[in-house]
Amino acid sequence: MMHRPDDNRYSAMKYNRCGKSGIQLPAISLGLWHNFGGVDALENGRAMARHAFDLGITHFDLANNYGPPPGSAEETMGYILKHDFPGYRDELIISSKAGYGMWPGPYGDWGSRKFLVASLDQSLARMGLDYVDIFYHHRPDPETPLEETINALCDIVRSGKALYAGVSNYPPDLTKKAEEIMRSRGMHLLIHQPKYSMFERWIEEGLLKELRDDGIGCIVFSPLAQGLLTDRYLHGIPPDSRAAKPTGFLRPEQVTQERIDRARRLNDVAKARGQNLAQMALAWVLRHAEVTSAVIGSSRVAQIDDAVQALQRTGFSKEELSSIDAILAGR
Repeated sequence: MMHRPDDNRYSAMKYNRCGKSGIQLPAISLGLWHNFGGVDALENGRAMARHAFDLGITHFDLANNYGPPPGSAEETMGYILKHDFPGYRDELIISSKAGYGMWPGPYGDWGSRKFLVASLDQSLARMGLDYVDIFYHHRPDPETPLEETINALCDIVRSGKALYAGVSNYPPDLTKKAEEIMRSRGMHLLIHQPKYSMFERWIEEGLLKELRDDGIGCIVFSPLAQGLLTDRYLHGIPPDSRAAKPTGFLRPEQVTQERIDRARRLNDVAKARGQNLAQMALAWVLRHAEVTSAVIGSSRVAQIDDAVQALQRTGFSKEELSSIDAILAGR
């Protein structure tokens, strides 16, 4: 039986303006980096996508290399779009990216025009789409001129294969230069996707200001530090956790005692706020006006419910922020 989305799906979700654009994104977006690949259970991925949409999550974030194996998450998304969301494409924001290795040889990686155009064509074929809403360059390319990369994004948007362009993992200076190139073409960089969490705060050192000044949206990934900012690792590495999986990006050596100790103290702050650690960590990244959305990963439906509940309390007192800063500084 075809899934019928909840009629009240837009009533509770918060939507934020993406920079100075006409696009609004849900405060919580669903990323398909993990748990939607060829090694994962298709039915679980379908259930998570359907439930996310029922909660008003309209943005599904992908990249050409998501899986594993690379490309398989987009194939899963294509299946979901066809079998679970037929007729709902215009209510969804689908993004993809290119910038990491996808095929052998000199044309299957980084930021050349050839790679970006070919990669997007492959992504569209895997998802069964005519266009994506947002297409990102996934990381800076130290060898390809920035003008080539950004002009390729502009041409992709002009072609109609993407409605908007974005960058990911770019430092502030390259972000500014990318926006200048876009503007010289009469266009605008819609969004930046940086890594940001309590354990990785680099965007506070100039990037947020650049995004604010140029009216660029911001959607942060790994806001839970791949699970370290949840209650999963408060007592070590569970056997069924991401750090224990051979296909995961979180390695056991990253789950240090120092981080566990800080997570435990942060968990106490969260409890005092009436939240769990994951909810507080999401609220914390969303406290910036420049942050449009936070991309979450999920391995089960209940985690999506838990993340959305974080939106019930996103404000922080000065005392709470001071306590969090002190914990993160090791004081």
